[in-house]
Order: sequence, then C-alpha cells, then structure tokens
Amino acid sequence: MLDGLDDIDWARLGHAYGAADDVPGQLRALLSPDPTTRDEALGDLYTNVFHQGNRFEASAYAVPFLLEMLADPATPDPAAVLGLLSSLAVGFDEGFLPEGFPVAEYRRAAEGGRELLAAKPPPWTGSDESKKEYVEYTYVESLSTAEQGRLWAYVEVAVYDAVRAGVPLFRTLLTHSDPGVRTVAAYALAWFPEEAEGSVSALAGALDAGRQSGVESTPGELATMLVASGLLGAAPDVRWLADPRPVLRWAAAIGRVRVLGAAADPATVEELLRWASAPLDDAGAEPVEGEWVPFLDGDRGGYAGLALRQLGPQHEDRAFDALLHRLPTVSGERSLTVLGVALRLAFPDGPAAAGTSVAALAPRQRRLAEVLGRSTEPWLIDGQEFGNVAMLVAEYGLPGSREAMLAYLGRLP
Repeated sequence: MLDGLDDIDWARLGHAYGAADDVPGQLRALLSPDPTTRDEALGDLYTNVFHQGNRFEASAYAVPFLLEMLADPATPDPAAVLGLLSSLAVGFDEGFLPEGFPVAEYRRAAEGGRELLAAKPPPWTGSDESKKEYVEYTYVESLSTAEQGRLWAYVEVAVYDAVRAGVPLFRTLLTHSDPGVRTVAAYALAWFPEEAEGSVSALAGALDAGRQSGVESTPGELATMLVASGLLGAAPDVRWLADPRPVLRWAAAIGRVRVLGAAADPATVEELLRWASAPLDDAGAEPVEGEWVPFLDGDRGGYAGLALRQLGPQHEDRAFDALLHRLPTVSGERSLTVLGVALRLAFPDGPAAAGTSVAALAPRQRRLAEVLGRSTEPWLIDGQEFGNVAMLVAEYGLPGSREAMLAYLGRLP
C-alpha cells in the first residue's frame, strides 16, 4: 500500500506550515497498529493539510493515499480516515448548511487559479539549512486580493475533486460492518451534488435495508442518510416524521424542508420548530450512543434553527419565537448558530444605525436585546466570555457585552 508516496516531491508542496515533507510519515502512521501513533498522525494532518478549515496545495496530493487506505479492509480506523477526507472536501460544514455545498459557485471562483498556483515557488529556497528563506508567503502576498481569492479557490476545488473521486467507494461503505463508517460515508456523500443521482439511489437502498433491520442500523446513521438525501435533492418519505425515534423525525424534517422549502407540509414545519426551540438538554448536546449525527458537529437544534430560513416569510414570527426560546440555554458555537439566524430575522435591513436608542428598535430587535440582557449562557464559551458572540452582536449595532446590554436596556422609557 501507498506505492508512489515517495515519488512525490513533497518539499515542493506547501501546507499550513511550509514544506509538506512531513506528510508522508504522517500518512504512513495512520496505518500503525498503535492507536496513540495513529491519533497523533491524524492530529498532525488536521493541523497542516487541514488547518482551521483551510486546504493547501499538499492537501490534494494526500487525498489519493487516504482513499487507498479507506479501500483497504486492513486499515485500522477507516472512520477516522473517512472523516478527514470529508473535512478536506468542504472544510467546516456550518458555512454550507442548510443549503448544501455550492460547487458551481466554487468552480466559478476558481477560474484562473490554476495558473497562479503553477507560478508559486517552492515554500523554501536556498541549499544551506541555516539560511533557507520562506518565499511562498511572499509570493501569495504579492498577488492582488482578487488573485489570492482565485488561487485559494482553485486549491479548494482541486482538493474537493480529489475527494470526489472517492464517491463510488463511499457508496459501498454504506454497507460496511461498522456503523461509524456507515454514518460518515453518508455524511461524505452529502457534499457532492454533481454525483447526486447515484448517491441518492445508494442512500435509498441503505435506508430501505435499515428500515427492515432496525436493530442493525443505528438511529444516527439512518438520520445521517435522511439529511444527506435532502441535501442531494431527495426529500425523505413523510412516514419518517412518524417514527418513534426523535432523531429520525428531526432528520426527516431537515431533509424535507431542504427540498420542499416554503411548500413544506405542516408536519414538517411543526417538527422543525420543535427542534429549533428545544433547550440544549433536549436537542442533543450529548446524544446517547448510536444517535450522533455528524452535521454541524451534532448540534441538531442549531441545524433546525438554520433550516427555519427555508420555510419562507409566512413562518418568520414562529421561527423567531423558537430561536428566542432556545437562545438562553446555549453557549459557545451553539450560541453563534442561534444568534446568527435570530439577528438576520431581527435586522432584515441591516444593522441598527449608530446611536439608535432602545426605544427606537423594532419589536423583534428589542425582544432579542432583552433576551440577551437577561441571559448569561449565550455570551460564554466554556464559562468564559466569548469574543465571537460579542463581535457578532456588535456588528448589528447592539452592545457587545451583557453588562453593556443591560445598561442599554435600562434606558428604555
């Protein structure tokens, strides 16, 4: 396995920390019989070829070897390899939910990027180790903002297409003996709309098998298949909304509203609103074994909140009520998700003008400010102040801390 790995000039390729000559050893370490060695290698790859959601020139070269590992039954942890491939394909998924991956938009943005990448020098220059100069960054910085955008868009599309070559393999993994592999395989398929026809058919077959043998299929994997089907344009059967397992009702609603949008039936709307309003403890903060769904890092209530915007304006008032009901119970990234949707609904015309008094706020804006004023959790992450929340709230013209919000609300006549 991994024939040809050393034929690639990895030192010529760049990743987050310069030359990618450390990647071959990390790839080989994924095959180690020692779990600690594998975990360290996986962490290193998430750091250098997938750094904070970014992909690099070396990332696309690593993908074929990861696919080769995934296809080999002897690979020790195929679910971890598949998870890395999914991340490399699209980055962090919150930027693409609830609509799905806009591949055509990315391909347009990448036009002209291939030539810019070809002109990039090796990350380092110079033969003397003590005097080597890092020149890749200098080259990228010499490009205009538009050129940099085309360059990185092309890199991302190249990695995406490298992972796309594994779609037929991912479909076969829907019947893998490990439910974790089956779950991540369904998740991976969701991001390739250009392959939707074959993937929808494969997911439907796996769902039918799961419906007939529910003991063998976990609720989490079935739910992941339902959501993936929706993201690929196939609405889950309405009968899933009556399933006794809550996570499957959630997944059916998510998948159906993705396809039906404003024409969604009342049962779908009600299920979605229930999840979007559910306090954190009721919406899968720590799902029981077998119920985890990979989308949005398992935040089912947050995903339902994002999906509310697909219902159309006729449901905006109830959607806003649901978000405000959930907001006081969430913190960290979950808070950002709920707040992002709530702020867009409260400020449809953009941020409040500087100096806007609380009395001049629209009713939704004032209600949101009041919830933020009386709630502690939305401002925090791991018990500490969360700067991202403060910045997001301030972007809409509201005070960027709970204390400032309370003072602002105190000026209400």
